[in-house]
Amino acid sequence: MEQMKKKLKSIVDMVVRTLIPEESTRLWIANNMHKFESVDGNLYTIAIGKAAWRMAKATNDVLGERIEYGIVVTKYAHSEGDIPRFEIYEAGHPVSDENTLKATQKVLELTSNLTENDLVLFLVSGGGSALFEMPMEGIELEEIQFLNEQLLKSGANIVEINTVRKHLSKVKGGRFAQHVYPAKIVSLVLSDVLGDRLDSIASGPAYPDGTTSQQAIDVLRKYNITVSEKILNALAQETPKELSNVETFIIGSVKVACENAEKFASQLGYNTFVLTTTLDCEAKEAGKFLASIAKEIKNSDRPVKKPAAIILGGETVVKVKGSGKGGRNQELALSFALPIEGLENIVLCSFGTDGTDGPTDAAGGIVDGQTAHKIRKAGLSPESFLENNDSYNALKIAGDLLITGPTGTNVNDLIVLLVG
Repeated sequence: MEQMKKKLKSIVDMVVRTLIPEESTRLWIANNMHKFESVDGNLYTIAIGKAAWRMAKATNDVLGERIEYGIVVTKYAHSEGDIPRFEIYEAGHPVSDENTLKATQKVLELTSNLTENDLVLFLVSGGGSALFEMPMEGIELEEIQFLNEQLLKSGANIVEINTVRKHLSKVKGGRFAQHVYPAKIVSLVLSDVLGDRLDSIASGPAYPDGTTSQQAIDVLRKYNITVSEKILNALAQETPKELSNVETFIIGSVKVACENAEKFASQLGYNTFVLTTTLDCEAKEAGKFLASIAKEIKNSDRPVKKPAAIILGGETVVKVKGSGKGGRNQELALSFALPIEGLENIVLCSFGTDGTDGPTDAAGGIVDGQTAHKIRKAGLSPESFLENNDSYNALKIAGDLLITGPTGTNVNDLIVLLVG
């Protein structure tokens, strides 16, 4: 079993290396230098998200003194030092804080009064929704923070959450592109949204918004979230549906991650099957479902013959009912571990490609048929941990947390199931 876990960790490590933002950013810019060599005015670079520092570093390495000035807005502990010509800010994630507003205000000041000859290279990665924010007039940061916390705990998916966020922000839902006009924007995106929906990645600051005010209000009603009259008035102000000054390119996504995981698993001798790149359901249910697939493969060689590797990408949700500690990947892994308890040659890893899962230091979990047994051996109930949304402490007891540290990228979650 430990040998299979080593193989699974090697697949994870190799996939993460292929997603390093520096490489995808550097390659795209090098292949599209004509877009920057033809700029008559100034070139500015704005980078937002968990991978912002790395994308900005690669951009500076390639474009150098062509860049007039740049700003990086990233999560705490995600900056790796100074970058020439760039001002670097760290701010709150997954909930915006005062540093978010300071950084965003600086971006708005830098990009005010640009001309049609200027170009903004806009580097976008996961986490941008929280890290790039300026509330609409009359709305306080505390109101945004409280509402975001309610949405995150409600079970709403990322598209629903961003539908609300966009309509309460001066920079989301295409409004940043409006602010920059008449300057042009070239936007390079590392996608962390299922289906690579560009108006939802980082809440689409530079992309026409495909959602409406009514849809934002419907999300609040769906999850029984009550808001103030000020919030409702802000939601009623529609976002831009057309933008003439933006070009957008996806340079990394969960689809790429799944394809690479399939390639590496195949090289290790596994029969591979990418089940989906748009997983979107409760983490507990996904874990139980994948356990049933593992049993089917083990017993009947369906839908793939042993040795098998089942690969999924996407982003599950957790309905928080307990008071425990964990994240969606850890909860999925613990939920998977219960039905396969005692079974040999079955291992699963579920992890956030950014290296963080929920408010924890773990990227996710890597579990097998002994995980639940080890928790019971400690005199505790894995079922109780799951019920209390305390997957972190359960997997910590079992020694089955996956801890990678920040990877510098974020393209949703990757799940790999191996059946030997």
